[in-house]
Amino acid sequence: MQLKQEKTFEDLGLRVPTILLPRQGIDLEKWAVVACDQHTSEPEYWKSVTEFVGDYPSTLDMMFPEVYLGKGEDDQRIAAINETMNYYLHKGVLVPRSPGFVVVDRELLNRKHRQGLMVALDLEQYDYRQGSQSLIRATEATIEDRLPPRIAIRKNAPIEMPHIMVLIDDPRGTVISAAYSEPELEERVLYDTQLMQGGGRVTGYHITDETTIDSIANALMQLKDEKTESTGQTPMLYAMGDGNHSLATAKKIWEDIKTKAGGLAAVRDHPARYALVELVNIHDKGLDFEAIHRVVFSVNDENIFKEMQKFYAAQGSEFTQGVYSSEESLAARIKELEGQKAHVIRYITRNKRYGLLVIKNPKALLPVETLQKFLDDYLQKREAQGLILSKIDYIHGDNETAALAAQPNNIGFLLSSMQKDELFQYVAKNGPVPRKTFSLGHAHDKRYYMEARMIVQ
Repeated sequence: MQLKQEKTFEDLGLRVPTILLPRQGIDLEKWAVVACDQHTSEPEYWKSVTEFVGDYPSTLDMMFPEVYLGKGEDDQRIAAINETMNYYLHKGVLVPRSPGFVVVDRELLNRKHRQGLMVALDLEQYDYRQGSQSLIRATEATIEDRLPPRIAIRKNAPIEMPHIMVLIDDPRGTVISAAYSEPELEERVLYDTQLMQGGGRVTGYHITDETTIDSIANALMQLKDEKTESTGQTPMLYAMGDGNHSLATAKKIWEDIKTKAGGLAAVRDHPARYALVELVNIHDKGLDFEAIHRVVFSVNDENIFKEMQKFYAAQGSEFTQGVYSSEESLAARIKELEGQKAHVIRYITRNKRYGLLVIKNPKALLPVETLQKFLDDYLQKREAQGLILSKIDYIHGDNETAALAAQPNNIGFLLSSMQKDELFQYVAKNGPVPRKTFSLGHAHDKRYYMEARMIVQ
């Protein structure tokens, strides 16, 4: 039996959404664009996207690529985004489908397939603060300063258009597989398109059979019950994968709506209570964790190493920095350090391409945190002293990092990736990892904007 209206599973923080998609005849390859927080140091990428899209309807016109943030046109861009959203709704560019989940089959550039499930999650059961024991939790630190541009867009937006990916810990693969019991699934294709700029291909199947939807919910409930039994408290059923700050923005807006209405009772069924996300099983073979590297711009490498020496010495850690003649000698040194209580970080500069930082007796749990604490302190002090303003960017890919680090007065730090099977256990025990610790694949593997959902009454 087909679902007639949206359905809520309150104990799971789960709602069956009504999806908005482009009308028949829209070129979906031009419509779907990669997440706004990708290629932030590659304006040429976004220039080529703009040229490819041209005047065709596209999610490009409803998003704010972060490469353009702070360039003096933020207010104009945000106003244009909201105007385009309303235009697409009123002109029938975006049309609602019947309530249901969407199974997403993403073929990546490496030919692997990653499967997901589009659902709406209850923001009442999400808390991104340190120490949270909520059903939905952040996996990395949320930086409040990154929220205002997102809040400015969402507070006047009639729709949400997510790139959010939320992880579930489902070793047996029961949740996503339950969606495949949908009757005549192969005939329920919502979209099927090649993705621009090396994004691979994506296909979405509509899950509207109520029995199938209940089977998915039952599989999630079994996961929740198992986790509750093992921990004795509210488990982390959903963990943020990508789009942490986007979900935090949705939470902020929802809390504001609640406050203005006088409490939850007055807006219990408000659509902004929920956020559209793609659930992905952390055990999916097509899901890879990649390291996120750091590039610091406008610095002197000798100065930054001296500052590192002082910073780590003040913490009671031993810091050494060395340069190696080849990648082989660098690898040999890293191998020598295995088993020692030390954080080892590779770096690249224009002239010293095989550098290694070693911090013995580190005060943080992860190398990324050891490095990030220094970088935050270093950049803050330079700004306070009125020195040439350095900036930091977070880069996906060794080659991309090397290319930026090879430019004058830049330095790149190459970090190792966290193992994906460590994430749930680490966050449950220690709280969120430092920001930009891991990435779900390379930049071109990220979620592309496709579906939308109404967030106003």
